[in-house]
Amino acid sequence: MILSYGISSASEISARAAVLVDSLSGTILYAKNPDLKLPPASTTKLITAMVALDKLDPEAVITVSKKAANTPSVEPHLTAGQVIRVRDILYLALMRSVNGAAVALAEAVAGSEQAFVRLMNKKVQVLGVRNTKFINASGLPGRKQYTTARDLAELLKESLNYPLISEIISTRLKILDVDKKQVLLKNTNYLLWTDDDQIGGKTGYTRAAHHCVVSASRKGGRTLIVAILGEPVRDYLWEDAKKLLDKGYEMLNNGDNIIKTKHTDINRYTLKKS
Repeated sequence: MILSYGISSASEISARAAVLVDSLSGTILYAKNPDLKLPPASTTKLITAMVALDKLDPEAVITVSKKAANTPSVEPHLTAGQVIRVRDILYLALMRSVNGAAVALAEAVAGSEQAFVRLMNKKVQVLGVRNTKFINASGLPGRKQYTTARDLAELLKESLNYPLISEIISTRLKILDVDKKQVLLKNTNYLLWTDDDQIGGKTGYTRAAHHCVVSASRKGGRTLIVAILGEPVRDYLWEDAKKLLDKGYEMLNNGDNIIKTKHTDINRYTLKKS
């Protein structure tokens, strides 16, 4: 017998798409439009960081180009000719979501952002992620750039295999020495500040994408990944993520026999009656 459990309907999650995944088994505990293609915004920087670390030594130094410096971005802004370590560029990209940092990494790896994007799309294909495509390294808006909640959860799971990425996305505050100046970075992932079980993730926002987050939590030896795309209200992003994670751990702790479903659009938690 299949019955609904916990959250009564996906309509209670206001975002356009969401999934909650048990990382160990790959079981989907909750989903709303898990395969709906939506703009990824700055969650894109997770794959940018993975491809960069596949090719670059974190202690190598790179020179920021004029294009990278002029890429629209939040502060701190990079300057053309600036010399900076790959490690520090990754902190800027993943913690503060500096778009110019993503472009600088792309150019250091492939010579141009366009060439780097080909490596990004090849990477997701190798990982078996089929409903994601990138057109830039930063997540800035553009046609034919998309991901899904299901794919995004899988990309975060893969990124956690990179020790430096895991370190960065779990860091709340970081002081960097950049151009002989100290820069204080505060992680944009609010879940890190409100949930001690969080091990990190990545946020994103553009007008087209609305608010997005993918984040992982580890509790009692189990890791759950929540991915939410297209949330109009930023406060709801954190509330819904926490609600899903709490319910997921409740289900696991209760020993519920969870079915691994193959449905592409799940409107409820689905459990098998013991």
